[in-house]
Amino acid sequence: MPSSSGLRQCVRDVSPYLILLIAISTLGPLQFGFHLAELNAPQDVISCRVHQSTSASLSSRLSSALSFASSTPHENQVTTSSALPDCVPMDDAQFAVVSSMFTLGGLAGALGSGPIASARGRLLAMRLTSLFYAAGSVVETLGSSIAMLAVGRVLSGVGAGAATVIVPIYISEVAPPRERGTFGAMTQVSINVGILATQTMGYFLSYGAAWRWILAAGILVAAAHGAGLLLVPESPAWLAANRSPAQARRVLQRIRGHHYDVAEETAAWDHGVTPDVAPEEEGLLGEPAPVAPPSPRRASDASKASAKNGGGQHLGFLEVVRDPLYRPALVAAVGVMCAQQLCGINSIIMYSVSLLRDLLPVSSALLTILISAINLVTTVACSPLPDKLGRRACLLLSIFGQGASALALALSILFGAKILSAVAVLFFVAFFAVGLGPVPFILASELVGQEAVGATQSCCLGANYVATFLVAQFFPIINVALNERFGGAGWVYFIFTALAVLCGLFVLWRVPETKGKKDADEVWGRTRRLD
Repeated sequence: MPSSSGLRQCVRDVSPYLILLIAISTLGPLQFGFHLAELNAPQDVISCRVHQSTSASLSSRLSSALSFASSTPHENQVTTSSALPDCVPMDDAQFAVVSSMFTLGGLAGALGSGPIASARGRLLAMRLTSLFYAAGSVVETLGSSIAMLAVGRVLSGVGAGAATVIVPIYISEVAPPRERGTFGAMTQVSINVGILATQTMGYFLSYGAAWRWILAAGILVAAAHGAGLLLVPESPAWLAANRSPAQARRVLQRIRGHHYDVAEETAAWDHGVTPDVAPEEEGLLGEPAPVAPPSPRRASDASKASAKNGGGQHLGFLEVVRDPLYRPALVAAVGVMCAQQLCGINSIIMYSVSLLRDLLPVSSALLTILISAINLVTTVACSPLPDKLGRRACLLLSIFGQGASALALALSILFGAKILSAVAVLFFVAFFAVGLGPVPFILASELVGQEAVGATQSCCLGANYVATFLVAQFFPIINVALNERFGGAGWVYFIFTALAVLCGLFVLWRVPETKGKKDADEVWGRTRRLD
């Protein structure tokens, strides 16, 4: 009965208070998903490209339930507020700028939040993210120009970038060791919940000035997040390292419950060691932590490099780049992180409604909701696959599946096979969850030793946001240019097909398998075990 025993152990380890902490803290990543996709469904309404009469079917769904939905003809609903316009005129390039500002803010937030979380604590950093989320949502909701919308997106992006760094660290430090992987998956799950929520709202509120209610919902979520954080304690691991182990022990006991024995988790705290913080997390925080000296079982060049740099010293970014020992790992980790975005997932998450309108047998907004739901379900269902099939196998399966789906989508759009187009979009998203979704965030800490993991992880994070910006900024521009040049639509997905082929070849040639390997030396075949 191992499964029932494991379930009983999980129930004993997890207290209601811990569930509350996880629920509140994951509102940060949830808002990341919310703001990432908030402009997708109402894009044409926001940018004044759709007249109100074309949105009558959407408005009629809410006219009986919402007081602000008038029974007069839609031509008279051009303005619902004396202060705010119904839309902000934008072409595709301008809208792409507004959308991509979110990723630039995310890059700044991700890189800037680490030192704050390290010096002042995880809790303060999370509270700051809620302030940025709220400020960004307010500016976006009241936005009457391209500049205001862009500024709001930047502010929301700063909160989102910081949340993607801080919340996974906080969860890993409050979750029981045996359930850390399960609770760690809640970050990605909550992102997908946020995407699904905003796509659903967009389906019903993409008309007139109602799109502002979508953005205003972000204010409510940010306020709930900020209020909930008043109930959240500081991370016990951070308290043990920076303040008092006794205080940290009291906080941990409260999180675990009064009948839980925390002695095993806290044993190392009195000796000034905080084992609950993973090395890659410390790299994101920007504050090196002591690491154990190389094991006598390591007789590789990597161990010599670590010893050369002082054994317990973390290497800086320039040191990692210049050292040929780490260069293959850096190339592999950054390449996989870029492949995550260059295979095109955010072309669907951010632009699916405008891209697929008039091409599919169902409403593109409704299909987007289904896409988001499938993204959520497949993320949960596929989370065990990297540990079962291997990281490299999952990456190749995911890239192959996305490439094949992109090819099918391009051909089906060109030849008017609408059913096939809808199916191709759904498979495109489902294959992303198999490998390209979770695996890139795992690899960095497995491809290098502890002495270089901080610099490698930080570089990967920056590369991810840069690649996201490139897709968000240039996808709609290239899509329009190709459609005008060759006629028809769907040509851009031939580019994603080609990129998937290149990314697959890159993984085959440059990315080793890390499943079941004890350290980076074994991953790269640089060690001979003496035991």
